[in-house]
Amino acid sequence: MNTSTNPARPTASGLFAVTYGCVAYVVFFATFLYAVGFVGNLLVPKSVDSGSPASLLVTLNVNLALLTLFAVQHSVMARPAFKRWWTRIVPVSIERSTYVLLASGVLIVLFWQWRPILTPVWTIPNGIVATFLHTLFWLGWGMVLLSTFLINHFELFGLRQVFARLLGQTIPTPVFRTPLLYRYTRHPLYLGFLIAFWSTPAMSVGHLLFAAGSSAYILLGIFLEERDLVEAFGERYRRYRREVRMLLPLPKARKTDASPRGVARTS
Repeated sequence: MNTSTNPARPTASGLFAVTYGCVAYVVFFATFLYAVGFVGNLLVPKSVDSGSPASLLVTLNVNLALLTLFAVQHSVMARPAFKRWWTRIVPVSIERSTYVLLASGVLIVLFWQWRPILTPVWTIPNGIVATFLHTLFWLGWGMVLLSTFLINHFELFGLRQVFARLLGQTIPTPVFRTPLLYRYTRHPLYLGFLIAFWSTPAMSVGHLLFAAGSSAYILLGIFLEERDLVEAFGERYRRYRREVRMLLPLPKARKTDASPRGVARTS
């Protein structure tokens, strides 16, 4: 981060931005932890397989509407064109925090209104396979969290921006980097979500709907994000896309030069 030689004195608007950003971050982190319990049916009052079942038609309509709402909000607000318009209304310093807060709110609605479909798809009794799937579940969530830190966790969730506003600092222009996991897969964060959503020894129809719908959105999100990254970084990102696989960390012909710092993202 570039720091001016005479940092500006904190202002009321800067203090408000920090407070707002911290609240948005706390809401996000609580939502993230709840998501782990929701998907894994762990220690939460309402999970993917809990609640009162309704008619199949109502259940499908409600659940698909919830998944669509999240996909639309998440995708539209992450696009550069929307951000350029949105920051005419919302200060640039809290744009990311506002995105995070709204995305968390939509997820909270999804958790609250989700309708279970308890018909089993597969059930694996306790044993080596079940233990392996439980392990993959936690590894998937761990990969998600690690990936956010590799691409600058605090900027991704808006804290860096609000503290820069408070201290009179500027956020440098994004630089394309490929740290650690990004050397082997272009989207380890999304790969972590996929692993976590599908790794369960007890898959219900409702869980399958959630996993399939979320996976479809992830693929759409990758398409939109990579289009923005090509626009931002041009041939450098095209070369990276040719040399590193989208999700599965399998080798290609050759790899890009990597740096141990951060990788630019658009969402």
